[in-house]
Amino acid sequence: MSFRGFAEGSRRTVHIPEQFFRDLLPEIDDLDELRLTLWVFWRLGRQGGPFRGVRWSELLGDETLTQSLGGNRKAVEAALEKAFTRAEGRGSLLGIDLPLEDGAEKLVLLNSPRGRAALAAIQRGDLRLTNDPAQPLVFTGEQQNVYQLYEASIGPLTPMIAEALKDAETTFPPAWVAEALQIAIERNKRSWRYVEAILRRWEQGGRDDQKDRKDRRDTEEARHRYADHDK
Repeated sequence: MSFRGFAEGSRRTVHIPEQFFRDLLPEIDDLDELRLTLWVFWRLGRQGGPFRGVRWSELLGDETLTQSLGGNRKAVEAALEKAFTRAEGRGSLLGIDLPLEDGAEKLVLLNSPRGRAALAAIQRGDLRLTNDPAQPLVFTGEQQNVYQLYEASIGPLTPMIAEALKDAETTFPPAWVAEALQIAIERNKRSWRYVEAILRRWEQGGRDDQKDRKDRRDTEEARHRYADHDK
């Protein structure tokens, strides 16, 4: 059966960064590694939420992928293991083994700012695996972490911001990052640059909790005065 060509109209498309074609594709010399990498791009593009990953069981359960790898269960598993090892060694994919009630599950992530941030959040216990293939990673607990706080109050969690938050949490105490975000929100200075400026000030001059509380109190009082003036 020959391919009939690409259809026009409302068919879904897959987002693949130009860097894949420019830097990665010329280095891939294994067809199964290429199949796996492209499949991960396709699967991640069909998911929702700020953090995305692919369960190993999804790889084994996808008929299109497994047929392209030979179809036989043992052969497919061996081909996937080899392909993932090559991709991980090349730096295109990341993996982490997660303990589950019925055993362990490998999660495959793209080696991108968002993927690295997801890996760090999983290792900290901030993210947990779900049974929903459309959103396999969700935040744990009721307390917001810095990623949730940023998305809810400042803006979309772009790959650049995800990487900046991840770096900030390794550079500064996590409580500082959350507190700086809260201060930026309360002062209506909703930008990462402002949050980072607060963190750098604390790093260089030390935290002055009393001054920050006063600044926040002054901001809140000014907001109330403005609201009362409008009445």
